[in-house]
Amino acid sequence: MPAYNPVTPELVKALADIAGKGNVVTDAEKLETYSHDETDASVYGHNPEVAVLPQTAEQVAQIVKLANRERVPVTPRGAGSGLSGGAIPEYGGIVLSLEKMNRLLELDKANMVAVVEAGIVTNDLANAVQAEGLFFAGYPMSLQTCVIGGNIAENAGGGKAVKYGVTGRYIIGLELVTPQGEIVQLGGKLVKDVTGYDLKSLVIGSEGTLGIVTKAVVKLIGYPSSKGDLLVLFKTAKEAIDLVPIILSKGLTPTSIEFMDQLSIQTSCRYLNESLPYENAGAMLLIELDGNNAAQIEADLIETGKLCEANGALEVYVAEDRNNIERIWNVRRNIAEAFKVFSPTQSLEDIVVPCSRIPEMIPELERLGKKYRLQIPCYGHAGDGNLHATLVKDPAMPQDVWKKNEELCLEELYQITVKFGGKISGEHGIGIKRREHLKKLIDPVELGLMRAIKNAWDPNNIMNPGKIFV
Repeated sequence: MPAYNPVTPELVKALADIAGKGNVVTDAEKLETYSHDETDASVYGHNPEVAVLPQTAEQVAQIVKLANRERVPVTPRGAGSGLSGGAIPEYGGIVLSLEKMNRLLELDKANMVAVVEAGIVTNDLANAVQAEGLFFAGYPMSLQTCVIGGNIAENAGGGKAVKYGVTGRYIIGLELVTPQGEIVQLGGKLVKDVTGYDLKSLVIGSEGTLGIVTKAVVKLIGYPSSKGDLLVLFKTAKEAIDLVPIILSKGLTPTSIEFMDQLSIQTSCRYLNESLPYENAGAMLLIELDGNNAAQIEADLIETGKLCEANGALEVYVAEDRNNIERIWNVRRNIAEAFKVFSPTQSLEDIVVPCSRIPEMIPELERLGKKYRLQIPCYGHAGDGNLHATLVKDPAMPQDVWKKNEELCLEELYQITVKFGGKISGEHGIGIKRREHLKKLIDPVELGLMRAIKNAWDPNNIMNPGKIFV
């Protein structure tokens, strides 16, 4: 463990002088809120010694300078909706929450950008720009709870990544407080910029280990006026997955291709008291197309439906009105919550492989589930190779058996993923949860370069220590 100093009463007073007494939290019960994210708190949770809620970048910079001087770790935090332990203060110290820095500062239609503070809820940004006929296309599935700073830290993806890509594609400028407390502007309202190293892209996806993003310039596009969805049923998961590269190879560009196996569908439908025609289906694809030409969207839906029918689909259902589209997407969005009701103990994974290798992953997941006596429902963003293969504990399984089987299963799952040319995380990040596996599975040269960057930017290792690697 790195050598850090404790948070003293004197340090708490200094933090209050910077951010205001009402923005410094020391009460043990209130600090518990900042001790965990969406990972298992009993395994990964850790209380901070103090939480600070600054309201300006200048306050953030002063806090970081103080932490550097006193050798106290700082853990940046957005909404705490992460799935890798990235916002957990493993070494105590200061949690620096950006929840009060949540404003839309500027909507610049001339340059098609929004300038926002890092704590703005992603859904609030999406709604604000949609009201102006604009679209933030890089948002993740959890947009109603997550904030843009967290999306940037994880380079979050989501259901629309097939067509639109992930968060990083739409972040063209950043205001960053460095690990030594300096404020720097990276990028801006520019379409092109090759002026030196692309430090902005280095920060995106760095999980808060290279500084604290306080402001972002977000690229916007025109809001698509037309959309339609296909709900496609297949007898087997393999038939569903086999169709994905066929669709992509035909020149069609769906917004989303979401995969759900039978267990995921059934569990989510029971949770929502929903009735979808899944009784004879082993898997489903949810395919969405959008654009500004209604006739073209309709034609593409027809062509995609015919491709599905020609490649083993049992049924193809078309949803073009808002209510039906929302109904079937609700099933997809609630899979993770539904499994938490069945068994709160689980390991939600987000492996990613080349799309052509997805069909090979399905039988491997079935084999691992049988071998380790776990349910491994599989769902996710099949159009970009990102699968949420979730290890779910049988409630009757003893905890010690679960921990042993979980670890062995994850190790084998990750090895298979790498063998297929994949990586162990496509959008959730490494954080605390996957760091031990990362160092076994990544090229040592690549890992060494990462460590060198971290050491150069953060020589005192105070900025979100313990994430990605120790």
